[in-house]
Amino acid sequence: MDETVFAPVAASSPTPGEQAPPLLSFDEVVKEYQTNGEVVRALNNVSFRLEAGKYVAVVGRSGCGKSTLLNLAGAIDFPTGGHIRLDGLATDTLSEAQLTGLRREKVGFVFQSFQLLHTLSVVENVEVPLLLAGQRNPRPQAMYRLEAVGLADLAHRMPHQLSGGQMQRVAIARALVHSPRILLADEPTGNLDSATGTSILQLFRKICDEQKIAVLMATHSMEAAAVVDAVVQMRDGRIVQS
Repeated sequence: MDETVFAPVAASSPTPGEQAPPLLSFDEVVKEYQTNGEVVRALNNVSFRLEAGKYVAVVGRSGCGKSTLLNLAGAIDFPTGGHIRLDGLATDTLSEAQLTGLRREKVGFVFQSFQLLHTLSVVENVEVPLLLAGQRNPRPQAMYRLEAVGLADLAHRMPHQLSGGQMQRVAIARALVHSPRILLADEPTGNLDSATGTSILQLFRKICDEQKIAVLMATHSMEAAAVVDAVVQMRDGRIVQS
């Protein structure tokens, strides 16, 4: 694992010579859930940093904490203990309105199931985040993002007219339309065949290299190791060396 990309660190130990704070940092983060009256610890004292513009795959068996880590990183969920900072902001100190603004401005989400709105066209799906943010003319920006993922010619099709790989590219364009600092992808190739999944992994690589957006991806894909900057293993709620 390249420790300059995604590095487990002691919570109080700064990196010598570090020029800028990390884009994302976890400081002894614990996440617990109540299940049938029992406490389940999904994350167990996790500390790490993720640098801007880097591409990291988080791997491990189902239930190891990958999705929990992504939800916390995107301020969708919050830690039971410890602290998380995203682009310099401590997520546990923000109001609900501030958290909503943080997610809309800083974070893009890509899911295994695409989560497209099937009553909207391709370009209308990509416009949704901008419309929610109050932008009055989102079409040019949406078309720009569709062109970047190679789907500008399909802008007016409906989602049911697309292949799985094309739907995932629409989802990626939607996640990028507001120019986030970090893209969080939860099993983005899980519903795709091997060749299509590889093309999505390579698209994330291109996004990192050209747009300097960090990508943090939970995946079971063995092909991910060939294109990412670092592969991080999780086991029983902890980050372990691969």
